[in-house]
Amino acid sequence: MPGNSFGRALVLTGWGESHGAAIGGALDGMPPGVAVDIADIQSALDRRAPGGSRFVSQRRETDTVEILSGIYEGRTTGHPVAFMIANSDARPRDYSAIKDLYRPSHADWSWRQKYGVRDPRGGGRSSARETAVRVAAGALALMVLRHLFGDGASVRGALIELGGDAVSRDNWDWNEIPRNPFFCPDADAVARWEKRIDDARKDQNSLGAICQVEARGVPAGLGEPVYDRLDADIAKALMSINAVKGVEVGAGFGAARMTGADHADEMRSDDSGKDDSGGVKFLSNNAGGVLGGVSSGQPVVARFALKPTSSLARPLRTVDTGGAEVEAQTKGRHDPCVGIRAVPIGEAMLALVLADHALRQRGQCGGFGVAPG
Repeated sequence: MPGNSFGRALVLTGWGESHGAAIGGALDGMPPGVAVDIADIQSALDRRAPGGSRFVSQRRETDTVEILSGIYEGRTTGHPVAFMIANSDARPRDYSAIKDLYRPSHADWSWRQKYGVRDPRGGGRSSARETAVRVAAGALALMVLRHLFGDGASVRGALIELGGDAVSRDNWDWNEIPRNPFFCPDADAVARWEKRIDDARKDQNSLGAICQVEARGVPAGLGEPVYDRLDADIAKALMSINAVKGVEVGAGFGAARMTGADHADEMRSDDSGKDDSGGVKFLSNNAGGVLGGVSSGQPVVARFALKPTSSLARPLRTVDTGGAEVEAQTKGRHDPCVGIRAVPIGEAMLALVLADHALRQRGQCGGFGVAPG
């Protein structure tokens, strides 16, 4: 009932608060024999960590992962993989002035109504700090996918819009992403976004964003036809990320403005000779790699929209716990755009969903569908 666990066959349970001693998680259902590279987990955490550039929160966390159980001599044992990440730069004093205020657009009000108590130190459990746990678990989930489907299985993401300014499809280059602090595939957009972030900071304001994630090397056949549809679980996973307010798969909301003929992912015979093509190739991917709730073998593609950061240095009207009308002004180290560091979080959640469904498919059907060509 508390809702701190995610998945069915591969279950992540997380714990910890933003300004507590540590955060951590346990990933249960890991199959035995999966090769685990701790450096890969740390690399994923480093991509999400604060302080990586002047465009994100300046909180200084090393996000060093410590594996507590479930791995022996570099491979999973089949038992829960538990891990911990210490909070080395917590500053709860930054929130002392607002402990009796309800910050606008935060969880303060709704959580007080639900629990009768709240942790004002950076939002406690509602803080995006907990997403480091998701990223560590997502790195492990990707290792499961590669264990099952080979090294061709991949999950990657990009920031494609910031403050209403979208990347150009003509300039899209996945190789550009490691070269800039925005996870952006468009070098021209990066130059524009730097100024947008600087201007927002000077105005004591924040910006929203849209991220895209996609998985390749995923076979056909993952997912269920009704309540546990693959696209439904992807939507839930991405929607569970802090600040996310919208999710779409494939053409998404754009499908409502298309005709059936335009939206149809037509199929032809595949004469490439590839053994894993199933003899079929698709001419488009408006479905985002999911048909009838089940993966089609095409790339699985989804996008998610994030609201502007709620913590602002400028005063905002609110009320305190006694009902008096006051102004809230949040101090501390906050991202001017939470969408920047959300890219590796989205990748992690997509990997967790796919690994969970891969293990469910193996358990129910004993195998997998046709791998993508």
